[in-house]
Amino acid sequence: MLQQTQVATALPFYAAFLRRFPSVRALATASERDVLHAWSGLGYYRRARHFHAAARLVVREHGGRVPSDPEAFGRLPGVGRYTAGAVLSIAFDRPLAVLDGNVARVLSRLLAWPVSIRDAAGARRLWALADSLVPMRTPGDWNQALMELGATICTPRSPHCTSCPVKTWCRARTLGRAEDYPVVAPRRAVQRVRRAVALIERAGRVLMTRREGALLDGLWEPPGVELSRRGAHASLSAELAARGIHARLEPTTRRVRHTITHRLIEVQIWQGTLTGTVRRSAKTRFVDPLRPAVPLTALASKLTLDAASPLTPRRSKARSRS
Repeated sequence: MLQQTQVATALPFYAAFLRRFPSVRALATASERDVLHAWSGLGYYRRARHFHAAARLVVREHGGRVPSDPEAFGRLPGVGRYTAGAVLSIAFDRPLAVLDGNVARVLSRLLAWPVSIRDAAGARRLWALADSLVPMRTPGDWNQALMELGATICTPRSPHCTSCPVKTWCRARTLGRAEDYPVVAPRRAVQRVRRAVALIERAGRVLMTRREGALLDGLWEPPGVELSRRGAHASLSAELAARGIHARLEPTTRRVRHTITHRLIEVQIWQGTLTGTVRRSAKTRFVDPLRPAVPLTALASKLTLDAASPLTPRRSKARSRS
């Protein structure tokens, strides 16, 4: 959960997840839908699928015990060098290094190296340094200390250098240039996406459809479509018809902004009124937004908050439905 997510955000999900799946076997025998539902709202759902697959592999090949051997642990789905180092050093006292953003910042400032963890060559150099420093005894304490030092004292902006326990050896501080390290690597360009969704309600429930494909596969949200040159009304109507949903659509004044990694999504909300029946299926069903029995996307959770209050139709000519 701490991959790509801050501790404060992950903690309540962590506690709830352990209550739902108190053991590796409980997780391994659960359905993917139940796992995604427990993960719902945390984002980056590939992590949940990898974790689920890893639990099944641990039960199937390791008798339900997490392997302490680095090679065996490294074969688990979703495990990379950082995860292996963190888990095995903390849980099994294996002398393996970790390198995350916090540790990389501490090390680059310590030696005033103009490198970035986002750059392949820079990452190799930082990993080599981290490997050379990790102690044979209590490596987990060492790794956690480095991560905590970066998170609380050696912060990206306005680091608390006077409180730092390694300030005497820090070359960046000696140079008076702590904030110049590590170097800032160029970030991925933001992709702006326009999307239209239909909120269709029935007896307090909201119509949801199951997403398919590489992005958010298996999660549920109100039916919608990404917009291109075609008008929003025509595109959304066609999407609903393709799913066997027949509804009258009215534009509203509501807009929702949502971000997924590098994608900034602006969502137009349309109010839908059914003009025919909708059969519950493996891909379409009405869901109670307060007690969903299926895993919802973060966007779906935002949108269903709108469903709790009346939508405001946009009074306009028919041509404005575009």
